[in-house]
Amino acid sequence: MSEVKKAPEGLYYTKEHEWLRVEGDLAVVGLTDFAQDQLGDITYVELPEPESEVEQMGEMCVVESVKTAADVYAPLSGVVVEVNSALGDAPELINQDCYGAGWLVKLGDFDRAELENLMDAAAYRLLMAEGE
Repeated sequence: MSEVKKAPEGLYYTKEHEWLRVEGDLAVVGLTDFAQDQLGDITYVELPEPESEVEQMGEMCVVESVKTAADVYAPLSGVVVEVNSALGDAPELINQDCYGAGWLVKLGDFDRAELENLMDAAAYRLLMAEGE
C-alpha cells in the first residue's frame, strides 16, 4: 500500500473520501489522505456555520486547492457543533495532518444508525485499490 493511501483503523469512511471518528457524543470529520493528495496544496477552506444542520451525504463545506475546488460531504446527519478555526489561517494543516490537526468539523446530535452506511478501513482501502 502506498504512503498516500493511508486509512487508519477505527475510523469510518465515505466513497467521497471523508473520514469520521466517533468521540463520545461527537463525530469528528475530515478529508482522507487520498483526498488531500488528489487535491494537492490546499489554499482555502469554507467551513459551515456552527449550529447548522447537515444531512448525510449533503454538501457540508468546500475545500479549494491549487488544482480545484471540491465539495466535502457530511458522512452523517447532525448539527455542526465546532469547526476547525485553525484552518482559516492554515488550510495546509489538511495536507500536513489530515487525520489529526487538519480535521474539519465536529458534529453533535448525529444519527448513529447512519454509521452502517459508511465503510471501515478495510473496505475503504479496497475501494482505493480498485481505483475509485
